[in-house]
Amino acid sequence: MPGEKTPTPARTAGPQPVQKHNVGLPLDTGWVAATRVNRPAAERHVAGLAARRPADPAAEAAWLLRAVGLIDLTTLSGDDTPGRVRRLCAKARNPLRADLRAALGAGPVTTAAVCVYHEMIAHARAALEGSGLPVAAVSTGFPAGLSPFSTRLAEIEASVAAGAAEIDIVISRRHVLLGDWQALYDEVAAFRAACGPAHMKAILATGELGTLTNVARASLVAMMAGADFIKTSTGKEPVNATLPVGLTMCRMIRAYREATGIDVGFKPAGGISTATDALDWLGLVGEELGPRWQEPALFRFGASSLLGAIERRLDEIAFGAGSTPRRHAPG
Repeated sequence: MPGEKTPTPARTAGPQPVQKHNVGLPLDTGWVAATRVNRPAAERHVAGLAARRPADPAAEAAWLLRAVGLIDLTTLSGDDTPGRVRRLCAKARNPLRADLRAALGAGPVTTAAVCVYHEMIAHARAALEGSGLPVAAVSTGFPAGLSPFSTRLAEIEASVAAGAAEIDIVISRRHVLLGDWQALYDEVAAFRAACGPAHMKAILATGELGTLTNVARASLVAMMAGADFIKTSTGKEPVNATLPVGLTMCRMIRAYREATGIDVGFKPAGGISTATDALDWLGLVGEELGPRWQEPALFRFGASSLLGAIERRLDEIAFGAGSTPRRHAPG
């Protein structure tokens, strides 16, 4: 079981508690320099997660229902249209068929949020009106983060003004690769200030940072600079979310909490596409951070295909392995 011995019921639909902002800390370069990660040890640790997946189908279904409520349902394509975003939002409001929920004994469920580019914020807000679901927007020259700094700040401000409640920013990877922690801190702190009331998720693009030690140090600096969440990837890198990276980031979140009393959220994104992936990630955060990180205030999946995979697995559990997945109908 992911972090508990008994099944956990799915999150109920509708507005969820919002985590307070991370107020940050002054940059502590000594703490950053002292941070190191042993990759073989991290890989050995996460190798055991598969053995700890729930064996009982009822427990598995309960955790997969929980996972649905943690998804930032996402469309980030160059050919996005208002119609596609409206359909995505309809799925976010009602991600599982009524007959499937009934067979599993589940009540209404929603995803955690909808994530889009800036130009689609208004369409997403209109489609989600009355649901309580927030709109998240990617910003700061996503995915590369190489546009002029003033442009990146203006992007954040425009998306907040348009009604995005959450902003997913991307860091400049070169600051990490060069070990310029002051530059990274200043950048993320400026993004945090531009976000104003919106929650900020700092995307580290971990597949481009080279080492787990760099991942750990970048995580720490981003939290010191005020990131409310740290996020693995844009989903556009050759390597996206991996469990050793997740373990590293979770342990930095835990270290930051032990030092400051501040809870920072975690969002793995990219490459998470199966029901067993979801179970492994829920198990990881449950073991490393505790059950509060199995709720949307402190944990999200960034995924576009995960919901479909979970629905297919729930269909197998509810109706049998040989069942044919049914078409989604409003529930």
